[in-house]
Amino acid sequence: MPIYEYRCQACGAHQEALQKISDPDLTECAACAQPQLKKQISAAGFRLAGSGWYETDFKTGKKKNIANDGGASPSAD
Repeated sequence: MPIYEYRCQACGAHQEALQKISDPDLTECAACAQPQLKKQISAAGFRLAGSGWYETDFKTGKKKNIANDGGASPSAD
């Protein structure tokens, strides 16, 4: 489940909530009890970086970089 960030437009308090995507947005502020919460746009808590972890993980031998093999089918090791 994703963690959503909210900010109260009445008092400025920040709040995080672990919610299902199908759950309705929160509206009531936990700090001031006003129905002024607005969902914020924020970055993900992780970042996939590097030279292609999905390509190189769990592969052995000469099959390390299948994307640059020139279209040839991978050979068995």
